[in-house]
Amino acid sequence: MELNGADIVVRCLAEEGVEHVFGYPGGAVLYIYDAIYKQKDFKHILVRHEQAAVHAADAYSRSSNKVGVCLVTSGPGLTNAVTGIATAYMDSIPLVIISGQVPTKAIGEDAFQECDTVGITRPCVKHNFLVRDVRDLADTMRKAFYIARTGRPGPVLVDIPKDISMTMCKYAPPKSEIKMRSYAPVVKGHLGQIKKAAQLLASAERPMIYAGGGVILSDASEELRELVRLSGAPVTTTLMALGAQNPDSEQYLGMPGMHGTYEANMSMQNCDVLIAVGARFDDRVIGNTRHFAQAQRKIVHIDIDPSSISKRVKVDIPIVGNVREVLQEMNPLVADALAEQKSGRSLQAWWKQINEWRGRDCLKYDRGSDLIKPQFVVETLCKVTEGNAFITSDVGQHQMWAAQYYRFNHPRRWINSGGLGTMGVGLPYAMGVQMAHPDAQIACITGEASIQMNIQELATCTQYHFTPKVLCLNNRYLGMVRQWQEIDYQSRYSESYMDSIPDFVKLVESYGHIGLQIDKPADVEPAIKEAFGKHKDRLVFLDFITDRTENVWPMVKAGKGLTEMLLGSEDL
Repeated sequence: MELNGADIVVRCLAEEGVEHVFGYPGGAVLYIYDAIYKQKDFKHILVRHEQAAVHAADAYSRSSNKVGVCLVTSGPGLTNAVTGIATAYMDSIPLVIISGQVPTKAIGEDAFQECDTVGITRPCVKHNFLVRDVRDLADTMRKAFYIARTGRPGPVLVDIPKDISMTMCKYAPPKSEIKMRSYAPVVKGHLGQIKKAAQLLASAERPMIYAGGGVILSDASEELRELVRLSGAPVTTTLMALGAQNPDSEQYLGMPGMHGTYEANMSMQNCDVLIAVGARFDDRVIGNTRHFAQAQRKIVHIDIDPSSISKRVKVDIPIVGNVREVLQEMNPLVADALAEQKSGRSLQAWWKQINEWRGRDCLKYDRGSDLIKPQFVVETLCKVTEGNAFITSDVGQHQMWAAQYYRFNHPRRWINSGGLGTMGVGLPYAMGVQMAHPDAQIACITGEASIQMNIQELATCTQYHFTPKVLCLNNRYLGMVRQWQEIDYQSRYSESYMDSIPDFVKLVESYGHIGLQIDKPADVEPAIKEAFGKHKDRLVFLDFITDRTENVWPMVKAGKGLTEMLLGSEDL
């Protein structure tokens, strides 16, 4: 059959099983939008800003393990989308971004709304394509999806000039699976290395399991939990891996790193065998690499991306492969290795030490205050939703409190920007999650600064009847900036105070939603119950007036070692 380029794009999306596309139209993509108008295979969500389109597609992918799709026009449409693309890239989220481009003959002539899309996005995509021949379009679209979801996932961009979208050509459905000679990611780990890792873990006296976002991305939570159970070792999960391990397990030590728990950080530093599973030893987790390297320990590193192994920390046993497949091979070998130990082994002394560290109660806070403590809001949200809600977060103090105090029972329920730390993601993330899980409980934890970066998406929520509950921890400051200024800059609060804050209740009501302001601790739980009960079918914005001086503890200052922690203001 003969189709034009726009119809080919739509046909390819349908072939990939795409159900939702987030986007914003413009001149360079009008043929594609015309083709969308005539089809019924997927639904298009009209956002109010291209950045939100990418964020929503990103969250759709994170929460569903499907490839997210967004569509933007050329020039400013693309540049508006770059922050969302970079956010997904840093967290290895599979997306396909379709961007419009000026006609082929006008490329390089500074045409209206032209930009070098390939050049601009090259540093923040897994791969990108500029389609110059309509006959290559279908194959390019299929490659984009294949690259996005295989190996270490990531965003892939397809740039389509306007004339390509209107040109006719013969079209044929795919006849076989995509194979690319120049792209062949390793999936299965080396069996010899896996055996070495199993033996090392079984013989350890102070073992530790350090799980990262790769566990979530490869759907390996059950395999991780089995490894933890078999080994008897403590486990810590990074910001991107929350929900991979049961938070109520005695073996779970919480989150490691800059705002991690005392027991997790001390165990990471003092173990004799460290099993890193789908993690990358980033600066927010291990702090100063020289300090981290001082400890004598053996390190096993499992990751699908060979370039991540020994990138920041030298490891002893590298295993390149898909985390789930590696753990499926490794778990029986760990069980066998432990069974072969005639004298057995005891981790009693190791657990005694860990429980002494736990005794520091590093996450304590003043529960008797007359002011609303942000930690209390998150704990109450967890109580009301029984730890089962999808939680999206913006970036700042509220993100850390959400990570510390919401006890995630399941993977893919914690949707936040880890690597790039992008403010403004929370509300569009909630939109993306609701498209993937229309009947789920969804809460967006945000701050009065972050929410204003994409607050226009309240209009999108009105149009499509999105009903997340937005919990704004309002402290009238750029909270994390203020905290650093207090600690490192002698309380010189340069441009971190919000002098003009809107009346959020009136603002959200003007968009057709429900707004509530809460300023007393006793009203926190009733307000959250009302939002999820009486108003479960409405978007509710809960503006919590919180203690403006509250800081996130524990804290490892930049440049310091993992165990050089501040547990409170008394340590300053």
